[in-house]
Amino acid sequence: MNVSRRALLATAAGAAAVGTAPGPAAAADRQEAGVSLRSLRAAADYAVEKVRSVAPGVTGFPVGTRFEKWTYSRGGDWVGGFWPGTLWMAWLYSGDDSFRAWAAGSARDLAPRQYDTSTHDLGFLFSPSWVTAWRLTGDEEWRTGAVRAAGSLAQRYNPRGKFIRAWGALTDRTNAGRVIMDTMMNLDLLAFASRQTGDDTYLDIAVEHARTAQRVFPRADGSTPHVFDFDPDTGASIGPGTVQGYSPASCWSRGQAWGIYGFTTMYRRTGITEFRDTARKLADFAIGALTPDHVPVWDYRAPQQPYDIKDASAGAVMACGLLDLHAATGRHTYREVALRMLTALSDTCLTRNSARADAVVARCTRNRPAEDGIEISLPYADYYLLEGLLRVLRPEDVDRAVDLSLPG
Repeated sequence: MNVSRRALLATAAGAAAVGTAPGPAAAADRQEAGVSLRSLRAAADYAVEKVRSVAPGVTGFPVGTRFEKWTYSRGGDWVGGFWPGTLWMAWLYSGDDSFRAWAAGSARDLAPRQYDTSTHDLGFLFSPSWVTAWRLTGDEEWRTGAVRAAGSLAQRYNPRGKFIRAWGALTDRTNAGRVIMDTMMNLDLLAFASRQTGDDTYLDIAVEHARTAQRVFPRADGSTPHVFDFDPDTGASIGPGTVQGYSPASCWSRGQAWGIYGFTTMYRRTGITEFRDTARKLADFAIGALTPDHVPVWDYRAPQQPYDIKDASAGAVMACGLLDLHAATGRHTYREVALRMLTALSDTCLTRNSARADAVVARCTRNRPAEDGIEISLPYADYYLLEGLLRVLRPEDVDRAVDLSLPG
């Protein structure tokens, strides 16, 4: 890492507020943009202690809570990377090698998924788990497995439409032309594979998919649908749709957050300014749609918003994306809103008042239209909250895990 990048990270976080030793930072309160960093440190402390208390009893990959207790998938579903990712973040914050051992053990249970060509979610599965493991440990098994997973993901690319199909086995015609906003978060696995192998094919696929998403998802006001469909044989556009949003014309808040984070990441990996500009457009819409409490509703255009059900997971993802976008643009509004969102999550969405809760973050919504997972906890909310807190409190440490480098 070069000196200017270190300086940028330190400046963005407020160098005096960043601890240099593992464990909780100094108790002295610091303010940034009217936000108390002590509150964020307290949230990070709570999150790490919660994970520490729960980890010995975790028997699979958490997918969501039922009556405040984790339910599990043995194979990881699409969320398997977030539990080991959370453990890696807890290790970075605490320095406790128990977290490192738990993280490595959990990540290894994803090994069979390296060969899974039936899902676009290999980035969600392998970036926070195996890619992070390689960056933090240097163990070759992690790098090799992550590159192999990227090869499986690349097989889902449709060169006629220049997109990665979201769902279904490659032999299944159902949804063969379906693209979803979430895929923007899976592209960084392809960028990683190109850097590691010197083979530009992976990154070329990621860039082409991002250009396609950039063309069809953002509306004039910066809002986005969840889904866009193509004819898989010709690549011709069919039109927008939704599965997890209210309607094809609405704006599912977590999908919007995936877009902000994903397009910013693609700018960082490529230097293509149009990706940064798209991230800004999506961010500006989402910021304008936030309610005063800074916790997103599940869909910004559902009829009952702004008084509708919340999705704290959308807030955690969006806060990370905004912190990244601030570093990419220098626009302080993005960092200020991110700090307020992290504070809101820390003050109003943690499970502090429940002795039985397994998770860190409450008030999440998995799939509102399907009435699946309303007001529960979700593993990606815990992961992105910790990532966001570390981006503020310990930027150089989280940089080791996710590589926050800027182009150039």
